[in-house]
Amino acid sequence: MKFDPQKYRELSRKDFEEAWKSGKEVLGIRDPNKVYPRIGFEFGAEHPVFRTVERLRKAYIAIGFSEVVNPIIVEDVHVRKQFGREALAVLDRCFYLASLPKPNVGISANKISLIEKITKKKVEGRERDLQEVFHRYKKGEIDGDDLSYLIAEVLEIDDITAVRILDEVFPEFRDLKPVPSTLTLRSHMTTGWFITLSHIADKLPLPIKLFSIDRCFRKEQGEDATRLYSYFSASCVLVDEDVGVDDGKAVAEALLRQFGFEKFRFRKDEKRSKYYIPDTQTEVYAFHPKLVGSSTKYSDGWIEIATFGIYSPTALAEYDIEYPVMNLGLGVERLAMILYGYDDVRKMVYPQIYGEIKLTDTDIARGIRVKEVPQTPVGLKIASSIAETAERNAVSPSPCSFLAYEGELFGKAVKVFVVEEEDNTRLCGPAYANEVVVYNGSIYGIPRTKKWRSYFEEGVTTGIKYIDAFSYLAARKIEEAAMMGEEEVMVRVRIVENLSDINLCIHDNLRRYILWKGGKIDVRGPVFVTVKAEIS
Repeated sequence: MKFDPQKYRELSRKDFEEAWKSGKEVLGIRDPNKVYPRIGFEFGAEHPVFRTVERLRKAYIAIGFSEVVNPIIVEDVHVRKQFGREALAVLDRCFYLASLPKPNVGISANKISLIEKITKKKVEGRERDLQEVFHRYKKGEIDGDDLSYLIAEVLEIDDITAVRILDEVFPEFRDLKPVPSTLTLRSHMTTGWFITLSHIADKLPLPIKLFSIDRCFRKEQGEDATRLYSYFSASCVLVDEDVGVDDGKAVAEALLRQFGFEKFRFRKDEKRSKYYIPDTQTEVYAFHPKLVGSSTKYSDGWIEIATFGIYSPTALAEYDIEYPVMNLGLGVERLAMILYGYDDVRKMVYPQIYGEIKLTDTDIARGIRVKEVPQTPVGLKIASSIAETAERNAVSPSPCSFLAYEGELFGKAVKVFVVEEEDNTRLCGPAYANEVVVYNGSIYGIPRTKKWRSYFEEGVTTGIKYIDAFSYLAARKIEEAAMMGEEEVMVRVRIVENLSDINLCIHDNLRRYILWKGGKIDVRGPVFVTVKAEIS
């Protein structure tokens, strides 16, 4: 809280020790929901794929490659030009794009009648303007997003009514079916490289070193642990008069060493894609110490990680590219799975769908909050005094009564007592000092004894004792009573079964998560504490 520097300067000159000790008053008493672990600085989480993309970008740039964006939507003719006789097999794995045709819309007398029935107003004199709107839409001069707005403008109605007219009067729109085009979503980054190089290979100084990391789309039989319909390709090209397989090996090593791979093996790829020169298509195997002894099929540390080759002049000639081109590519998801230890690409890419939601004990502890909290500094002081008085006299035999606080609240005199009126018991029940702890995904209310020592050392405590949470509730009720002009208030807690019984709460999402993970919330215990307040 704000303090007076002059006061502390003067006090420290008179009695430094006393000034130093009185510094505690600056801290005051905080709202219990504004103390650790209920407050904390959250950190956003990077997606492993995009983190790997960023690392790959830096890795390519570090070895002298410049970044470009290749076309992602391409005519199927490019696949035919690049793959030759293989084109049909490749196109079988491409997604073709389709679009809705723009219908011919006529304005008949029946439609005019329906429009007038919906709008409850005459259309007379507006038919030609309405027909013009549909004509311009058919020609592509009007976007679909603007159609209802322009209809509303012509008919002098609101947008919602215009949408209703489109739906009920013009079934031509409702019955439209997509018409396929010759446009495809890029299935290989190679498709984009030929288009890009056709524009720059004869203009830029050699060597040309470019990379692109972007999405590709492939029509698989289905998505599984190793395949997705959409994936990221990290691809590069090296254009020069003298380019060969050794350049591919050198680029692969320089790129992958930056990710911890130490040794490399190169094998001819048996697939022999026709856009590569024969015997240049090469698989890159790399050794990573992190894989050694793992439960994967790569327990020897070796994994196929990339492929490169030299583009065939038969394909390059289709684009008037007259220099040899080395192309290397790797799947970003495959690399990310190695780096971050995933065995299922779906769980890595779509953790919100296929993965396992994981919350730490700290995450759960942070979500446990005090439900009713005093709203004034005096109320917080009353709560603190109740807790201190109860703990100090917890085992006192009953009947008994202890003054916890005496002072002013909202201009009224207030006395607060911790009491137990029954005979042959104690001021507080056995569970008054139980503390709320999160341990291995479960919530417990337990005392700080030897039996539960490991729970406190290995779990995360909320720092909330039962008597603390109850004291906040009692102080809040005393505040409310003082505001309402009541002269006496009594607040008590007996057997605790749930968090709410002890003035604590947890968000439903956290509760569901705990139960979903097989955890539990066990805060049962006899507290038996009573607080009375006299207000005058």
